[in-house]
Amino acid sequence: MIRNDIRNIAIIAHVDHGKTTLVDAMLRQGGVFRDNQVVEDCVMDSNPLERERGITILAKNTSCVYNGVTINIVDTPGHADFSGEVERVLKMINGVVLLVDAYEGPMPQTRFVLQKALEMNHKIIICINKVDKPDARLHEVVDEIYELLIDLNASDAQLDSPIIYCSGRAGIASYSPSVPGVNLKPLFETILEHIDPPEGDAEAPLQVLVSSIDYNDYVGRIAIGRIERGEMRPNTEVAVCNYHDGTQYRSKITNVYRFQGLNKLAVEKAQVGDIVSFSGIENVTIGETVCAPEAAEPLPFVKISEPTLQMLFSVNDSPFAGREGKYVTSRHLRARLYRELLRDVSLRVEDGERADSFVVSGRGEIHLSILIENMRREGYEFQVSTPKVITKVIDGVLSEPLEKIYVDVPDWAVGTVMENMGRRQGELVTMTPFNSRIKMEFVVPERGLLGYRSDFLTETRGEGIMNGTFEGYCPLKGVMPRRPYGALVAFETGEASTYGLFNAQGRGVLFVTPGTEVYSGMVVGYSPKQEDIAVNVCKKKHVTNMRAAGSDEALRLETPRIFSLEECIEFIEPDEMLEVTPKSLRIRKTILDHELRMRQVMKERRG
Repeated sequence: MIRNDIRNIAIIAHVDHGKTTLVDAMLRQGGVFRDNQVVEDCVMDSNPLERERGITILAKNTSCVYNGVTINIVDTPGHADFSGEVERVLKMINGVVLLVDAYEGPMPQTRFVLQKALEMNHKIIICINKVDKPDARLHEVVDEIYELLIDLNASDAQLDSPIIYCSGRAGIASYSPSVPGVNLKPLFETILEHIDPPEGDAEAPLQVLVSSIDYNDYVGRIAIGRIERGEMRPNTEVAVCNYHDGTQYRSKITNVYRFQGLNKLAVEKAQVGDIVSFSGIENVTIGETVCAPEAAEPLPFVKISEPTLQMLFSVNDSPFAGREGKYVTSRHLRARLYRELLRDVSLRVEDGERADSFVVSGRGEIHLSILIENMRREGYEFQVSTPKVITKVIDGVLSEPLEKIYVDVPDWAVGTVMENMGRRQGELVTMTPFNSRIKMEFVVPERGLLGYRSDFLTETRGEGIMNGTFEGYCPLKGVMPRRPYGALVAFETGEASTYGLFNAQGRGVLFVTPGTEVYSGMVVGYSPKQEDIAVNVCKKKHVTNMRAAGSDEALRLETPRIFSLEECIEFIEPDEMLEVTPKSLRIRKTILDHELRMRQVMKERRG
């Protein structure tokens, strides 16, 4: 059975190349919204964190209708840290729209997801986006895409992929760079002509590979996948099989939904090629196959790349523990972390050495920081350690993860960036000048990049662009540079006073304002010196009846440095932890007591 009334596509691209904006335009012109309906931008970014950061974190399904054909669209993340989302949704579709920025050209994540699509033999539609940008370089970008396709060993049919020139924001597309578009009709027509319709045996027993998981408080877990054969109906018995370990169990599907625009439509029957979501199977996980009981045949599932970075999550044990969080115990923390595994296949969670700690492994700093931010918004209170790379022994050699970094900086910043990359054991691969800017590629151990992104923005005065993707493993390299600052550590517990902060600010840059509650061992700033300095920010001025000229003038405080979550994670050293609550982020020493901490420092120096 060939479903000519359906096309299943994914839109893949590097971060900020305009995937979600293009999906908005496709939904508008596909009749999902009324003409007078007010719709916010990037409507697919439903998670508040996605809207704040302007990135897609979770792959999402939607659909629109063009000329009677339902086009199921999967909007995928563009950041390398969430590439696990892309790897698994590619199993649901028959072709991809490869979106490339008309100025930036193919970027690291473009290469990664395109390689996965080519391996699955998907048909490709090349879409050059943002053609209305004044600095667009259309012909050069097309050449770069063909070079990339050849480099990734694309087949002759894939090299012959159609090219569409569009502007997602303006909602226009055309077949030629010299002819301005009017609407997205050329893109819709190309999807219908070039992407194969799904096909399968409609009379065979049911078979669906679960590629994604959603959750609803009312119906529980909702599985999402494409029907490979047979048909699916509500209230039917099924067998749930696992390809890797061969296990299977019986369950029952209660409801079946198809995607219609931004909504799910309950249906009485779904057929081969439909992308459906269904509820009722309590413990279903990503990668399992839902089959008819009489033909329990699991489908192979794409192997998700291994995590490269890990952090220790533990129960908050600071003097301020339990003040601001709703969920503070190890039971709450454990349940939340293991629940995250149900929907994030790239994540790993293991019990730590202590009962109140857990080792969480992910694809990168942003991957883990998104989890931390979501948890604190849900009311969880906990603390995390500094990130560590995950090493492995390969052929008897201890090896560490390697990243390929793509850097685009102004020409005046090249020397500083190259010097810092060299200190971090980075190796320059290519260097290309372009319009007073320089594009460079480095191969750097991931360990050397920890804590560097903030410094990179400072070095380039905010004009630099740095992106990376996982390259492989290399033998463990030398010592990496540590944080060049020492910490200003609060000496006593209390409330920070203007007088105490005024005396402390001469030692370095402060993190706190007058009236902020601090505790002994809490990091309240940083010093340009390498060693830590204990400061008393709670000190108050002695009151006397003596007055001198000028003594009562207002004390002037420097503006404190307020770190974001990512900056806090980059800042902390191995002897420090980050206390995370719904209201606060506090950097602290692992050993709070000053004397015990000093003894530990002396012991390490002697050792």
